[in-house]
Amino acid sequence: MSDTATAHAVHHAPTGFIRKWVFSVDHKVIGIQYYFLALFSVLAGIVLSLLMRIRLAWPNEQWPLLAKIFPTGFEGGLMSPEFYLAMVTMHGTIMVFFVLTTAPQGGFGNYILPIQIGAADMAFPVLNMLSFWVTFLGLVALMAAFFVVGGAPIAGWTAYPPLSALGQIAGPGLGTGMDLWIISIALFCVASLLGALNFIATLINMRTKGLSMTRLPLTVWAWFTTAVLALLAFPVLLAGGILLLLDRNADTSFFIPAGLVVSDRIINHKGGSPLLWQHLFWFFGHPEVYIAILPGMGATSHILSTFARKPIFGYRAMVIAIFAIGLLGFFVWGHHMFVSGLNPFTALAFSVITLSIGVPSAVKTFNWLGTLWGARIQFTTAMLFALGFVSLFVAGGVTGLVLGQTSLDIQMHDTYFVVGHFHLIMGVAAIFGIFGATYFWFPKMFGRMMNESIGKLHFWITFLGVYAIFVPIHLAGITGQPRRYAQFTDYAYLEPTAGLNTFTSIAAIVTAAVQILFVVNLFWSMFKGKKAAENPWGATTLEWTIPSPPPHDNFGGHVPVVHHGPYEFSVPGAPKDYIMQNEPPEAVPAH
Repeated sequence: MSDTATAHAVHHAPTGFIRKWVFSVDHKVIGIQYYFLALFSVLAGIVLSLLMRIRLAWPNEQWPLLAKIFPTGFEGGLMSPEFYLAMVTMHGTIMVFFVLTTAPQGGFGNYILPIQIGAADMAFPVLNMLSFWVTFLGLVALMAAFFVVGGAPIAGWTAYPPLSALGQIAGPGLGTGMDLWIISIALFCVASLLGALNFIATLINMRTKGLSMTRLPLTVWAWFTTAVLALLAFPVLLAGGILLLLDRNADTSFFIPAGLVVSDRIINHKGGSPLLWQHLFWFFGHPEVYIAILPGMGATSHILSTFARKPIFGYRAMVIAIFAIGLLGFFVWGHHMFVSGLNPFTALAFSVITLSIGVPSAVKTFNWLGTLWGARIQFTTAMLFALGFVSLFVAGGVTGLVLGQTSLDIQMHDTYFVVGHFHLIMGVAAIFGIFGATYFWFPKMFGRMMNESIGKLHFWITFLGVYAIFVPIHLAGITGQPRRYAQFTDYAYLEPTAGLNTFTSIAAIVTAAVQILFVVNLFWSMFKGKKAAENPWGATTLEWTIPSPPPHDNFGGHVPVVHHGPYEFSVPGAPKDYIMQNEPPEAVPAH
């Protein structure tokens, strides 16, 4: 420790508040900045989802208080359909980009990856800082859409043209609000590209001595694969966004078809294709599913092994499965377009490849179960959320097999069945990964423990709550309840689903309310929580070999040397039930 302290003193940390906490180049501070940006975003997204749910459950109810807060959205106290569509658009955009993409990769990836590979920082610290601040500007641009004339856009988070390409003539929010939406996504794409380059360079060039690729924790493999996906996918969305902005403001016609009539006006364009946007968007959009979920898979694998006190079952198979899922994700975008007039033979090819993703997904699931089989499981809060992740991943994956088949997807494509599916697999499962990672790495990040009793209460209500929300949504979709409708009372065939909508909304309100427990636990534990031991979970990877929170340059000038794999638990003859990666080989019995 004296050597560490001496070495650390050579690398002085910044002392000024601005340089240390605002424009920091320290990967740990930037990771925390990303995390709290995502926390703000998820709270905003939850509020928007609750506004949507009260409209669906009580469509004719007047809300005088909400009318005072949103005077243009609640005419006479009743939420307008246009305001509902704006909530759908903004909720989806905030959650997909600024929560599910930002927290797992930008937050935990930035904080933990350099320490797990024995590096002092990311490869390009200034670039890392820029990537965060460009992300922040993207969020500011998106939130500004609420306050401009016309309000937030109503084109949905997928922003399909020609609706999104025509401007204010097509509806409220499609003027300045839509431009801000595109600018926000473009900024986010640029920030994600900067971050992806940084992650890839850091892993390839800055691994410590002895840390071969086969000794990397599965978390690192997941963050690395996610970075590769982001590097390949986000430029496509960025290009599409630029073309859409040109259609709206420079009289081009990439996505606007000829002969279009809107509000008795002929739109003077010469034959663009709305389907071109769909191809560009979904070529990004399906890898985005895995950009959101892969870090959660990595964290879940890491947590399951730690609290099962067993090596991860089939380490190499898990690594191959991570890469296979990422690779196949680039070849299945057409399954979002089965109802777009796609050639049936092309649709069949997309369907077969889509269903093939079930193979590496099943490998991961069975390996998780193999890790748990016969284990001495420690049911910490982090472990509960990891188990919840597995449950939600399987439940969402089963419905994905249904939608991957053209004959079934055509019937259910624009129904709530799809909403239930992608919320389970991409939304809630990824959120459970974030929760599990928070409870697991909180001691490392803040040097204190989160309250386990509050954490377990938070888990059980949230776990039961999300199934109470999304199982009825699947059932409503089977009955044919369409997406993005603000009201269903005018359709006789949907009368039986009225009770489902009410039940779902009540479950959503309860589940959202219990997140207050998490927020209180998080902030209270940051300042008043029990002091964390150096390695409170008995984990094996390098982040638990240094103080919590880590010093400025992580290892204080000492270069750790790795001698073991990342999941050496319950080794026969070892003095403890785990072996740290940097323990000298002579101190460990042959195994």
